[in-house]
Amino acid sequence: MAEERRYGAIITAVASYLPDKVMANHDLERIVDTSDSWIRERTGITERRILEGRPTSYMAAEVARRLLARRRLDPAELDLIIVATISPDMFFPATACLVQDQIGARGAWGFDLSAACSGFVFALATGAQFIESGTHRRVMVIGADKMSSITDMQDRSTCVLFGDGAGGVLLERSEEPGLGMIDFEMHVDGAGCEHLHMKGGGSLFPASHETVDQRLHYIRQEGRTVFKFAVVKMAEVSLSLVARNGLKVEDLDLFVPHQANLRIIEATADRMGLPREKVMVNIDRYANTTGGTIPIALSEACELGRLKKGDLLLMTAVGGGMTWGSALFRWAI
Repeated sequence: MAEERRYGAIITAVASYLPDKVMANHDLERIVDTSDSWIRERTGITERRILEGRPTSYMAAEVARRLLARRRLDPAELDLIIVATISPDMFFPATACLVQDQIGARGAWGFDLSAACSGFVFALATGAQFIESGTHRRVMVIGADKMSSITDMQDRSTCVLFGDGAGGVLLERSEEPGLGMIDFEMHVDGAGCEHLHMKGGGSLFPASHETVDQRLHYIRQEGRTVFKFAVVKMAEVSLSLVARNGLKVEDLDLFVPHQANLRIIEATADRMGLPREKVMVNIDRYANTTGGTIPIALSEACELGRLKKGDLLLMTAVGGGMTWGSALFRWAI
């Protein structure tokens, strides 16, 4: 059970940004040896969004502006910006710095967090600590990835899986008991590096003609291994977090899982004993946006009226690293 905190860290606004360009499965049929039926059957994906001519920070900044508009806040009222991404505009400065500049949040500091598909959940737990400790009043947490920039369009096993998009939340201080983040549980296992990675561009394999020729600057994954790992770990960490807070699965009002594969989502829900009507799914339209999947899905859930004040919300993800984690919230708006 989580210890008593000085303040509650509540979500007061949710927003998302999705590029206008739609790439359907039929479009991919003209690029690689695949088919619409093959992709839908194995992943549940029918289309994804592609960002053209702009970097990840553009999507993140659009999310930030929408969050501020929904709360009618001035950018100067932000204390901290955390951006979860594995497709930053550049190694440095951090994408969070670029977002801070683009929205004019002169009083905010910020940093990027790299945990692949678990990035948003990791960033959410991190941001909540600054609120709960009393050092910050408003923390913006954004998950954004331009996956098309690091996806090999010659690799049919990965190019069908990903899309571009961003989403985020505003965390604020609350003294109303029982609302906001209840608890979180996070894990990493670096031994899983070989199963899902992008090796080129860092200090191990700095960019060169050789690394480009070897296509090391693109995502590589062992699909079957990652699938099995995700199903087990997403259910395991979700059940662990619920149980240690004295709750039962039936107490959950909404489960927002990472949108990597429809079969993973369904298998996770089955292992948890969670009915499908309590599971948020939108992978069919947006594919895997990595750091963006959970906040995009959460934003859509809010638009659909699937959350009300007092509802119990669970968000869970698994990503490259390997990383996995879950965050439990009592909805406050």
